[in-house]
Amino acid sequence: MTFQGWLLIAAFVGLLLVLVKPVGLWLFALYEGRRTPLHAVLGPVERGFYHLCGIDPQEEQGWRRYAVHMLVFNAATLLLTYALLRMQAMLPFNPQHLGAIDEHLAFNTAISFTSNTNWQSYSGESTMSNLSQMLALTLHNFLSAATGIALAFALFRGFARRNSATIGNFWADTVRVTLYLLLPLSVVLAIFYMASGVPQTLAGSIDITTLEGAKQTLALGPVAGQEAIKILGTNGGGFFNANSAHPFENPTAITNFVQMLSIFAIGVGLTYTFGKAVGNVRQGWAILAAMMVLFLAGVAVTYWQEAAGNPILHHLGVPGGNMEGKEVRFGIAASALFSVITTAASCGAVNAMHDSFTALGGLVPLFNMQLGEVVVGGVGAGIYGFLLFAILAVFVAGLMVGRTPEYVGKKIESREVKLAVLAIAVLPLVILVFTALASVLPAGLAGPLNKGPHGFSEILYAFTSAVANNGSAFAGISANTPFYNGLMGVAMWVGRFFVIIPMLAIAGGLAAKKYTPETAGSFPTTGPLWTGLLVGIVLIVGGLTFLPGLALGPIADHLAMIHGQLF
Repeated sequence: MTFQGWLLIAAFVGLLLVLVKPVGLWLFALYEGRRTPLHAVLGPVERGFYHLCGIDPQEEQGWRRYAVHMLVFNAATLLLTYALLRMQAMLPFNPQHLGAIDEHLAFNTAISFTSNTNWQSYSGESTMSNLSQMLALTLHNFLSAATGIALAFALFRGFARRNSATIGNFWADTVRVTLYLLLPLSVVLAIFYMASGVPQTLAGSIDITTLEGAKQTLALGPVAGQEAIKILGTNGGGFFNANSAHPFENPTAITNFVQMLSIFAIGVGLTYTFGKAVGNVRQGWAILAAMMVLFLAGVAVTYWQEAAGNPILHHLGVPGGNMEGKEVRFGIAASALFSVITTAASCGAVNAMHDSFTALGGLVPLFNMQLGEVVVGGVGAGIYGFLLFAILAVFVAGLMVGRTPEYVGKKIESREVKLAVLAIAVLPLVILVFTALASVLPAGLAGPLNKGPHGFSEILYAFTSAVANNGSAFAGISANTPFYNGLMGVAMWVGRFFVIIPMLAIAGGLAAKKYTPETAGSFPTTGPLWTGLLVGIVLIVGGLTFLPGLALGPIADHLAMIHGQLF
């Protein structure tokens, strides 16, 4: 570890905290449906969309109707994506004349991008045409991110409203987030990336002559536009197979730093928005403090392990940190930081190969996802996932103080606790069952390229990434098979929507309740005590309940390394 490395981490955290309030205030304006400076330009577009689709943005929806509209919308866009991928060979903007996508791969990819997972069982530059990249995939980068933020708004209204039967309008929330947040920020970021050397062209490739005189063909395409929303919307799917390790996606240390900030910016801003929505910004800061404690602990462990290097190589007389699978232009500190950010959020973009991390360095990204990706988390999904843990935390606090638990003025009763447990328990259950199946069936065992504990870790990481809607991988697994594409497609759908439905039910129930003012006997939900309880509940419920036995692969790898053995 170096001073420069810790300085990078400190600079990242410092700038991130500076962004919390301005981003949160902008999101709060969208949450309330207030006019922004962009309405002068984009307001007619918004109104035109409503008129074209027959939508009344003022019409409020109960939680069931909100959920049905959200599910129908996502199912429709999933089918559109599947059709586009299957007909790719017949559609324009295909300069490389790439063929149609196989049924099982198209199924997996359509669900992957609909669910904001962006798991890729293919190499983008040799599989997807420019049209598929722009229309089928980038479309979902916007819409899945907007859906997550809209759902967070719905839960905020559940806490903020009193005696209400409604939680907002799904269409209005999604359109406003897309038009006034994701689209303008993506344009700015795309211009920045193009100025930094990221290509944005409809050309399929370019032929060059290398310094050695050899001929080489480099893949090109509309990269900058997809890169901007891929990072901002915590989608993570790369235009190229190497993702953000590719110099055409992430060419410099500056673009790398901007990408890391972009991944977390909306997520941390939503904590401030929640505080504003419930009328107490300290509530938002308390949640952010708990997130930062967990995040910094993960960064410290990962950086320490990657900087320490591989003991096996040290025994062979090769000193230094672990640079395997990392880009020299980023180095160990930036690679370790990026890996924790991308798995703490549900992003999945990578600037280094997680499969090449040390055993415990790779365990942290895995553990981040098994927590449910609530350490900042994906846009919208992170904050509503963390609020589910907050409900459990006040329930535990209520048991300790002997009174009905309350949170931000709402009594938390058995219905809310049961639904929160249901939403949280979905992830470990699916991870356990699907990992077990892949670990014993021949079709599953054919996937990992490594044997022993690390091969098990590759299977475990794949299904953890799918269920947590992350999309990153221990890239040693060959997942483009009917078995993995089919099973992981189901895992991604369940991991996304089987959490959302109980969460919306909680929002609807809370909105219908009256406000309960705090008294001297109320458990305080701001301050260090509450932050510590939140961290503890996330680690206990989201760690110990999230299958601690599944960490055996990375731990066995670590023991093998320190004893100088190879599996």
